[in-house]
Amino acid sequence: MHRSTDRRVRAIQRAGRRGLLLNSHKGLEKEGLRVTPSGRIAQSPHPEALGSALCHPAITTDYSEALLEFVTPPCRDVGELIEFLTDLHRYTYHYIGDERLWATSMPCMLGGDREIPIADYGDSNVGWMKHIYRRGLDWRYGRAMQAISGIHFNYSFSDEFLAVLQAAEGDQRDATTFRSAAYFRLIRNFQRYGWLVPYLFGASPAICRSFTQGQNLHFHEYGEHTFYEPFGTSLRMSDIGYKNKAQAGLKVSYNSLESYIESLRRAINTPDPEYARIGTRVDGEWRQLNTNVLQIENEYYSFVRPKARAHSGEQPTAALARAGVEYVEIRALDLDPFEPLGVGVSQLQFLETLLLFCLLQDSPPIDPHEQGRIDSNQGLVARWGRDPQLTLYRGDGRRVSLRQWADELFQAMAGPAELLDECRDEASYAPVLAHYRQRVQDPDQTPSARVLASMRDHDEEFIEFAQRLSRQHEQLFKQTALPAELEQRLLAQAAESRAAQQRIEAAEELSFDAYLAHYFGAD
Repeated sequence: MHRSTDRRVRAIQRAGRRGLLLNSHKGLEKEGLRVTPSGRIAQSPHPEALGSALCHPAITTDYSEALLEFVTPPCRDVGELIEFLTDLHRYTYHYIGDERLWATSMPCMLGGDREIPIADYGDSNVGWMKHIYRRGLDWRYGRAMQAISGIHFNYSFSDEFLAVLQAAEGDQRDATTFRSAAYFRLIRNFQRYGWLVPYLFGASPAICRSFTQGQNLHFHEYGEHTFYEPFGTSLRMSDIGYKNKAQAGLKVSYNSLESYIESLRRAINTPDPEYARIGTRVDGEWRQLNTNVLQIENEYYSFVRPKARAHSGEQPTAALARAGVEYVEIRALDLDPFEPLGVGVSQLQFLETLLLFCLLQDSPPIDPHEQGRIDSNQGLVARWGRDPQLTLYRGDGRRVSLRQWADELFQAMAGPAELLDECRDEASYAPVLAHYRQRVQDPDQTPSARVLASMRDHDEEFIEFAQRLSRQHEQLFKQTALPAELEQRLLAQAAESRAAQQRIEAAEELSFDAYLAHYFGAD
């Protein structure tokens, strides 16, 4: 079934150059809510010691002023990522007083949307645009969905590896065109097989009732304050989370770079009657950037995104058109509440293996019928992934048990794991693959099953479980002194980021209307 993967693996190995993937780079963007000791979302502004959320390269905010986002630089080794992320956590805990970071993806007890403060990025045009965009998300979807946390994994294959792969395939296109086509081959396959990620790593089978304002959306009830799914894996990725119905009608194509850019641009330039009723600026107050299907490209949620490094003020699709795909962003990871950082080394190594498999496996275009089956599979696994009777849709419409399909995928990833292990003195990717394969036959080992088991063992509601793990992580990061060199380096970085924001604001010449017109290409 996956012979194309084995064929490409052997062709690369026959090229006689080991360790081609050594210079591949990976990065993390990890979100986490700042909460009070009682578990409420913090109402305090972004701490000054964390710098400017607009300009700091490593510490920023996502939707909410309380939703921190830690960004690592691109690294060759996952151990470097973990070390960098650990340093950011230790420093942050040193400067947030009695607040702590929430350990789970699904947020703490909510007292309504007004308790979720929208992020503030200052008075510059770019800062104001980021804030107004978030106001638009509030009007369109509500703030509760935007308070969900996750981890994004960014990955780029080394130029050496892609060059050998291109030669092995006899592809005569220029390197940039081949690279983009290869990444879209990966993206289509990740759409097909990405359900494996919430099955293996999903950790949100339960939510606080306050998330849905007490409305039971066909959930099971656990105690007075918790909804859950007995076989759920990632309610974060279900129809109550990011995979919401509001964007279900979007037809974004992943069949080529050109079709992706065209379909996404169509969405950001097509007026929407419902959003038009909200208005753009009402009584002098901005509600959203525009009334189109998408305000900007980033509003579209997907498991995986093609990315290119954008210049200042450049739209993501313009960057892709200029540079081609430079890396992919995987957006399917819940925070693992049992990991102090929300993620661990072995998990990232598995993702590398899965991405390499998706790149090497044949990947025909996805038609609307297959896309419907892909969307269905993602929803089924999110809500019922650990049901031993669960079946999923293959691309041709046939049903297959999740366990059988997952087992096939693990077999097919053996070759990619070999290529990755060639970069190390000791094999680690093959053992990681064997470790996670056990979760297919024993779903009780998955984080989602462990969350429910831990709640039962401690006789806890979801909110109590999340509080307990959040306190444990806080104690871990605070139990050792903050190294002076690390503290001084990050304090200096914070100060420089605040100065950078001041320079941007002082240099502002365009009105906000003119800035938006320029950004959207209307001038």
